Amino acid sequence: MRWLDMPPVWLAGFVGLSYWLRMPEAWETHGPGARILAVVLIATGIALLALSTLQFRNHKTTIIPHRQPNALITHGVYRLSRNPIYLADVLILLGAILWLKAINALILVPIFMAVLEWRFIRPEEARLKAKFGAEFTDWAARVRRWV
Repeated sequence: MRWLDMPPVWLAGFVGLSYWLRMPEAWETHGPGARILAVVLIATGIALLALSTLQFRNHKTTIIPHRQPNALITHGVYRLSRNPIYLADVLILLGAILWLKAINALILVPIFMAVLEWRFIRPEEARLKAKFGAEFTDWAARVRRWV
């Protein structure tokens, strides 16, 4: 059951909820701009996810939430965000909402971000601080949590 408490599962749940909340008839007059933006957001999220995953692989540390890391990654995309994978998840959710024509589901984005922060980010930061001490504190002072 632990596999259920993973960010991709939460993302899939929020995309499913977005589909359930969609109101495509409200978007009958929209142009192709929303679909183009949706593709850009999803593609950017996937690219950010891929870059982040490569950095985890190159540092031979775990990408699995709730596990103890053995390296602190502070360069590459981690110079811009302490949580580029979670940022990627948010971009993918935003893109999915636009693709699904579920504009009323935009309210789910801050809720999804809160779930990620409380369920994953804060515990991860506590583990990183405990393991890497001042190195984590210095990096956290320089780099914002999201962007």
